[in-house]
Order: sequence, then C-alpha cells, then structure tokens
Amino acid sequence: MGSILAVPLAVVTAACSSDSGGSASAVCAEQYQFDERTYVDVEDLDITVGQELGVAVSPPCDDTGGNSNDEKMGEDPTAYRVKGVSPKVAIAVGDSPEQAKIFVSYEGEELPPEVEELKAKS
Repeated sequence: MGSILAVPLAVVTAACSSDSGGSASAVCAEQYQFDERTYVDVEDLDITVGQELGVAVSPPCDDTGGNSNDEKMGEDPTAYRVKGVSPKVAIAVGDSPEQAKIFVSYEGEELPPEVEELKAKS
C-alpha cells in the first residue's frame, strides 16, 4: 500500500498539477498572494472593480519538477477591490481595472457565500 503525503494548503504557494499523460511537465495554477493571503482563480465572473489595493504577488512556480530557478514570469499585477466583497474574501487582479479578474481566498471545496452571490448574478 502506498503512503500518502499531506501538505497543508497554506504551505502550498505554487500549486502545480501534473500532466495526466505521465510526462514530467506540469501546469501551475494561477494564484496570487496579497495581504498575507493566497488567492486562487475560480472562474470568470461578472464583477465591478473598485479601488486599487496594492500589488498582487505572483509566487514563483516550479513546473519542471525541481529544475527551475523559481523565476517569475513577469511583473506583479495590481490588486483591486471587488465591489460588494471583502478583500479578505476576494480581490480582482490585473494590469488595469478593465483587465482584472476575480481571485478568491478560501479553503475547502465551497466558495464563500459572497462569491456564490456574484456567481448567481453572472
């Protein structure tokens, strides 16, 4: 019987998922860190972008199985408030308010109620 390795979600800052084809390649999940929280891409939702909050940091992702220099892929984008949702729950991230999309900070499988409301309106 194989062993199971448990890694706490808070420790995973560069979530990667392996290619199911058995190759060594992987694809890093799109996520950002802001105000000591990790925010993940959930889906495209219709949101109203509010005021600028600061910089959303894109953690380096090792998608080569340990052969990476942990280099970032570009400049860190701006984090914006999502109107109607606390920044503790969700932020909009993009190079401009028009290009920003929602990222959510949550644990488990269910989206926070505020985000579910946005989803219902989309």
